[in-house]
Amino acid sequence: MKNILKLSLLLVLCIPFTGLSPYPIDGYSHTGIKRLLRLERIKNGEINAINTLPSGAMKLYNEISLNLVSRKKDSIALFLKKDEKFNKEINNLFYGLDKSYSLTVLDISDVNNIRYAARNETAGYQPGSVGKIAVLNGLFTQLANIYPDSFEKRLELLRTKSVKAGLWGLTDEHTVPIFNIETNKLVKRQVIASDVFTLFEWADHMMSVSNNGAASIVWRETLLMAAFGKDYPTLTQEGADAYFKNTPKKILTDLGNDVVNLPLRKLGITFEEWRLGTFFTRGSNNFIGSKDGSIGSPIGLMKFLVQLEQGKVVDEKSSLEMKRLMYMTDRRIRYAQSPALKDAAVYFKSGSLYKCDRSKGEACGKYMGNVQNFMNSVAIVEHPNNKKYMVVLMTNVLRKNSASDHMYLAGSIDKLINK
Repeated sequence: MKNILKLSLLLVLCIPFTGLSPYPIDGYSHTGIKRLLRLERIKNGEINAINTLPSGAMKLYNEISLNLVSRKKDSIALFLKKDEKFNKEINNLFYGLDKSYSLTVLDISDVNNIRYAARNETAGYQPGSVGKIAVLNGLFTQLANIYPDSFEKRLELLRTKSVKAGLWGLTDEHTVPIFNIETNKLVKRQVIASDVFTLFEWADHMMSVSNNGAASIVWRETLLMAAFGKDYPTLTQEGADAYFKNTPKKILTDLGNDVVNLPLRKLGITFEEWRLGTFFTRGSNNFIGSKDGSIGSPIGLMKFLVQLEQGKVVDEKSSLEMKRLMYMTDRRIRYAQSPALKDAAVYFKSGSLYKCDRSKGEACGKYMGNVQNFMNSVAIVEHPNNKKYMVVLMTNVLRKNSASDHMYLAGSIDKLINK
């Protein structure tokens, strides 16, 4: 009882007096994501640490909203009509670059005068970690199936359901932040099989630091939600283990494929525009096979972003919660690292995949593949001056780390829209 009273007092002391549990940065009481409590304590001066986040990462709960709800009834086709002048200006930024650069851009600063531009928008790329957005969509789809009449119960399940990593979390070089709320100590390390986090924290690890193990675990739990339905909230570790042990691999593979891909089809995103076919970690291969491969395209990802802003991805509350999970309150990289975006709120996901053939005698290394070198960026940008736009940039530039290209193009696109 004393521990419960201490925890209750701690929560009261940590909640700012400006309103109800802001999120993401001040969203610990909303989500139970412990790294957010650390950011809040740094901001409040309770932890002596340098706040390295840009001003654009400081939005609060009631400041994050969906930009296209007023146009919720409009079809996706109405948004994706190229504005001739805008399209020419955007494409001029790529002068001298080959067709390995593809993108879609939608300026939504004025919802009644939306401008769309595109370049090789139907080209297919290996999506890499951008595909984790589809896993997030699958998760919220299944939550809605379990609790169709209560969004609060969906959030409660995310906050309170803790699951173990197991082999699914192995292996990934990306670390995850582990914050001890009693000692204020932060440790960053790779996921190990014995790790236990809540669904909300696994989802945050998947999005904020792009941990592959976390992505496979969230995907696994999404599959289990589909398999067990309303019995999922009480599913034990032993029950889950038995299910994977006793269910044929083909059935598991088909169901795993369906839970992330069918929600995309429901949004009108075709098989060739965006699909996931393989889990993100080798440990998952013990249970789930690959199917149909993975592909992404600028047009497919833009269709998702538009409907997210309309509040049509699952439902309006789910769309908003997914957008919050995309809000960058961790280190910004690649496209999002552009100095031009310092003061902007950025909702972002990046993904890469490279492959080397050293027998060719060519320079080749990390993010510098000479066989394939995919790098993809998905961003919603919101400036304080109300300039708002969405970008999907996908590249396959061999033998070169394209992060600098993405950052340069981010600045050029931003300058064009803000002129």
